[in-house]
Parts: sequence; C-alpha cells; structure tokens
Amino acid sequence: MTALSTRARVAIAAAVTVLLAAVAVGYIQQALGEAATADTVPAAEITLDPGPRLLVVTDRRAATVSRADPSGPRLVSGLECVRVYAAAGTGVCIHPDTAWSYQLTVLDRQLRATRTFAVPGLPNRARVSASGRMVAWTTFVGGDSYSTGGFSTRTGILDTRTGTMVSTLEDFAVTREGRPYRNVDVNFWGVTFTADDNAFYATMATGGKRYLVRGDFAARTVRTLTDNVECPSLSPDGTRIAFKQAIGGDPQRGWRLSVLDLSTLAVTNLAEPESVDDQAAWLDEHTVAYTLRAPDGTPTIWSVPADGTGAPTKLLDGAESPAALG
Repeated sequence: MTALSTRARVAIAAAVTVLLAAVAVGYIQQALGEAATADTVPAAEITLDPGPRLLVVTDRRAATVSRADPSGPRLVSGLECVRVYAAAGTGVCIHPDTAWSYQLTVLDRQLRATRTFAVPGLPNRARVSASGRMVAWTTFVGGDSYSTGGFSTRTGILDTRTGTMVSTLEDFAVTREGRPYRNVDVNFWGVTFTADDNAFYATMATGGKRYLVRGDFAARTVRTLTDNVECPSLSPDGTRIAFKQAIGGDPQRGWRLSVLDLSTLAVTNLAEPESVDDQAAWLDEHTVAYTLRAPDGTPTIWSVPADGTGAPTKLLDGAESPAALG
C-alpha cells in the first residue's frame, strides 16, 4: 500500500497543530466571556421539535433560526457546543469538558441532557438518524502508532433506544472491493444513517485512499462502494449522497461539494466554487447547507441546489453546523 508522502505528513501535522491551538484559544476566550452574546435566552425557550427552523452553532452556543428568514432574529441558548445536530426531537451537542477534553451530550426536545459521556480528541462531525434513535460522532485523535501524520480519526455510534454503544468503527469487519480486508491504518469518519436505523454510510481511509462504505450496525460490518467520497450525507429520500470530493483525488488541492447518485454512482458537482471542508446537511430534497470559513476562521452557513444548477446562497453569518429541524 502507498504510504503518505513526506509533504503530506508535514502538511497534516501542521494543520493539526494549528487546529489544536485554535481550539485552545477559543476555549480560553469562551471561559473569559469574550464570546458571550447579548441575545442569549434560557434553553427552555428553544426546542428541537420538528418545524421550519435550523439548529446551528453560533458563538459556541446552540441556537435556532427561522428557515424562512435565517438572517432574522436567532434564539441563542446558554448551551455551549462546538458541534450540533438534531432530528425528530433528539439532539447531540459536543462540548468542552476541560480546555483539552470534550464530552458528547444527547439532548431531548427541550435541550435537556439525557446522556453524557467523554469523547477522545477534537470534535469533527456529529449526526442523528432521521428517527432520532441513532447518534454518531467523529473526533481527531493523536497517539495511534500507525498514524504517520501524527493523528487519526475515531468514530462511534450510540443506539439511544437500547444503550448499545460502539466506541470505534475500527472494530467492524471490512470488505474492500469484494474481499475481506484488515489493516492497522483503517480510519472512519462522517457517518450518515439510513431510514432503518441500522444501515449507515461513512468514509473509510486506508492505504492512502478514501472510500465510501455502507455499514451494518447490528452485524458490525462495512463494505466499500466507491472511492474519493468524504463526509457523506444521505438525502431525505435515501437515493443520493452529498459529499466532499478531493480535487484530482488530492485533499491538499481542496474539496469540491458534490452529490452521488447511489443507483448509478454518477457524480454531480454542485455550484459552490469554494473548497468545502464540511459534512453537508440536507435542508430538503433539493438543497444542501454547509459551512465556509473566512481566512480569520469566522464561519458562515451557505446553501446550494443539489442538482448542480443555480448558485450558492448565504444563509447565516457567524454560524456553523447546520441541521434542518423540519
């Protein structure tokens, strides 16, 4: 298998160092109150009930805004989160525990915690299945002996109904290109669930390649479908996947936001010209939302048609991690 080049290892290590520093600074600023917002309201005034609203993170707080007028007033809770998602009245919030550790909290409709547990590393992705039953998360972690770049990912899944938790998908049996496969460098990230709350899609990386995999939670298996698919997001009708595609197969060149037709594996590039390093969220059958960052790190949520037509539309300044509540 092809090892990472020296250039790639250096670039990845540098990126992680910057990310660690940014998270630490952001946490300290928050602790000092520098990110406090004047329109913060009690969490009891915000619900995750299905409706025409978006759940987002703004100034490191869970917030909701109207989908009809996302630039209008936003309700900002006192709940600190660096990543959120919600569906069918179940939410997930990944938040700092200390300056260097994080916890994941499962939320009910009133943003009350129903379960909290530690997650390793730096938060990266979070998802809830359409029924609200299944929760998934991805973090960046360091210290794995196989990680030549100095970090790897750790992805877990929780069944909120039974309490069954898989702390890492790396324990699942892998079928790659039709054959059983094992390698110490296997990594997963970016889970998205199907309607049956058992099957899921995710990205698997190994041997210098990134694959779209379909997993079976009960059977503890995954199998590859195609390559160069990262951070998949399944459409509401279950027929398409929005994802970020490494330009020319090289993540160092950036990512193109695209949509994959699962029946044909045909790829449609979307109208967003910027590099999108995010797991897109479907707002409806025809539109996806995602976060872009300014050079200073300030996030903005945008949307774009899912069929490759049209143009990007700015939805919300100073916000990230969008999830459509209904």
